[in-house]
Amino acid sequence: MGSVARMPQIRTLDLTDDATAAAVHRIARAAYAVEAELIGFDGIPALGESLAETRARPLNWVGAVTEDGVPAGFLAWEERSDGGVSVDRLCVDPAWFRRGVASLLLRHALTEMFPDRLVEVTTGAANAPAVTLYERLGFTRGPDFSPVPGLTMASFGRAATGTSWEGGRGSSGQG
Repeated sequence: MGSVARMPQIRTLDLTDDATAAAVHRIARAAYAVEAELIGFDGIPALGESLAETRARPLNWVGAVTEDGVPAGFLAWEERSDGGVSVDRLCVDPAWFRRGVASLLLRHALTEMFPDRLVEVTTGAANAPAVTLYERLGFTRGPDFSPVPGLTMASFGRAATGTSWEGGRGSSGQG
């Protein structure tokens, strides 16, 4: 009888731990390689980031961690001075694609961590899976922009309860 893998559990990730940092770096490189194919642009900054650069980023990290302690995906964000949250990256190990890991991470963030805060994120405009995920979870699409020639990014925001999102406030994250 084959075993069915359980959905990973959400945990804070500590990138000062070597094994955790290495897993996050590996997942990011694999996930951004897939995004690069989807959007036709291989200059995604995180794709070329070293392990040391990843660890040095001033981000907060949570992961979807399997029973054996290995991250299946992660979400990293930064706190903004206006009280909002800018999602910098949401990455899933390709071995866990289409199994609900990104939805699990984002739903947890929206309902447990930032229920009453503005949350912004950007992704490649041609990254259909990410665009669909953000729209399905109640994000409003803002303006598209091109930070460099050949790359079109889509901005998304989900307003704090009782407010509206204006869009395009300069979030820097990638989905």
